[in-house]
Amino acid sequence: MKEILPKFNSTFSIDCVVFGFDEGELKILLIERNEEPFRDWWALPGNIVGEGESLDQSASRILHELTGLSNIYMEQYYTFGDVNRHPQGRVVSIAYYALLRLGGDKFVKPIIPYAKQAHWINVKELPKLAFDHQQIFDKGLEKIKRRIKHQPIAFELLPEKFTLTQLQNVYEIILNKKLDKRNFRKKMLSFGVLRDLDEKQQGVSFRAATLYKFDKRKYAKLFGKEISF
Repeated sequence: MKEILPKFNSTFSIDCVVFGFDEGELKILLIERNEEPFRDWWALPGNIVGEGESLDQSASRILHELTGLSNIYMEQYYTFGDVNRHPQGRVVSIAYYALLRLGGDKFVKPIIPYAKQAHWINVKELPKLAFDHQQIFDKGLEKIKRRIKHQPIAFELLPEKFTLTQLQNVYEIILNKKLDKRNFRKKMLSFGVLRDLDEKQQGVSFRAATLYKFDKRKYAKLFGKEISF
């Protein structure tokens, strides 16, 4: 017998759209829900805003409880408020997004039973998502596609030291198009915000490429917040 769920008045929730870049793949952080509605479905990490919490405090708490991640900088990017988006009543969701470089320190695991598991999934292999989370994800991806053209967010997804090929790979995957290698490198180097480290890749079977570092101070001094990448 299907469980009868209580009704409630309008409330606020937080949904976290957390992107990560790993081994040439753009990934999104999802949880497997352990509660109705949509038990056993994949979903974005999200839950109800707590009493006495600010939206930012709720976002940090919810992400930590459902994935184990903490001290992650997130920004609000959109509000979803369709009347029938939740079967229990009116829920207005504030969506946050974050960009992370993945590695051993980004292991994820829920710390409360609300979620069975948390997992990084390639954005090209998304399962069917609970609620309207596909729409929330699509809006988040659209957001970073716009931002990457004008702000240096690509460097948030890369290791501190990177090659120009790795940098181009981030742009191509997020923008979903192939870029001319020569023109891309010429344009990136012309900005003067990439520092040649006079180092080469280590442990590769092919010809080792030069490593670069993004100079945040120089970028801030020359361009402030925006530059047309």
